[in-house]
Amino acid sequence: MEILDVLRQEKKYLLSIEQTERMRRSLGRVLEEDAHARQGGYLVRSLYFDTPDDTDFREKSDGIGERRKIRLRIYDPGDKNAKLELKEKTGDFQRKRSLTVSREEAEQMMEGNYTSLLLREDAFAQDMYLTMQEKAYRPRCVVEYDRSAWLVRENDIRITLDANIRATESHLDLFSRNLLTYPVSERGITTLEVKFNHFLLSYVRDLLALHGQPQVSASKYCMARSIGMRGTE
Repeated sequence: MEILDVLRQEKKYLLSIEQTERMRRSLGRVLEEDAHARQGGYLVRSLYFDTPDDTDFREKSDGIGERRKIRLRIYDPGDKNAKLELKEKTGDFQRKRSLTVSREEAEQMMEGNYTSLLLREDAFAQDMYLTMQEKAYRPRCVVEYDRSAWLVRENDIRITLDANIRATESHLDLFSRNLLTYPVSERGITTLEVKFNHFLLSYVRDLLALHGQPQVSASKYCMARSIGMRGTE
C-alpha cells in the first residue's frame, strides 16, 4: 500500500496562449518530463468531497488561513486504482497526504461508505475515516483537466501546466467515460503551478521568467463550485 506525505510551497500563475507555448518550449528543453506524460500530457480527474454545509469550499472562499480539501484522483477512467488525498494549507505551505485505494474501494467512497479505511492499519487511513464519517463528507464535484508536467529532482520541484479545466456537479461517477462537463477555465488561459520544498533553485526561477507576473490563489475545486452555484441562483 502506497502512502505519501509531502510538505511544500505552491505558487500559481495564469498564462495566455503565447506565454504557455513559450513556457512549454523552455521547460521541455531543460527539465525532465513527468513519468505520467503520454505524448506530452495526460488527464487528471478528481472527485472532491465536502461537508453538508460546504465547509471546505466556504473556508477557501472566505480566505481562512488553515483549510483542507479531500479528493479521489485518477488519471484515466480505466484505472484500477485511485488516490485518496488530503490537502491541508497553512500559510505558504501545503501538506498533501495520500494513499492508494482500489477501484472497488473508491466506488464505495463515492456512495458515502468509508468503512474500507478501517481495515487499514496506518494512522492516516484511520484519521481519514473519522474525519469523513463524523463530518458527513460526500461527493460534491468532479474536476478534470489536461496536464503537462516537469520535474527537478534536486529539490523535489514540480512544474505543471493545466489547461481546459472543466467540471460537473451533476455526474459524480469518477470512472465514467462520458462526463457532461461545463468549462471552468477561461478560454486560452492555462494555470501554471510551481511546487517546491524550502526554496526554488535559481536556474529554475530564471527558466520560468515570471518577473512581474502576479500570483493567483486559484483553487480548481472552488472555481468549479462557484460556477455551478451561479447556475442555480
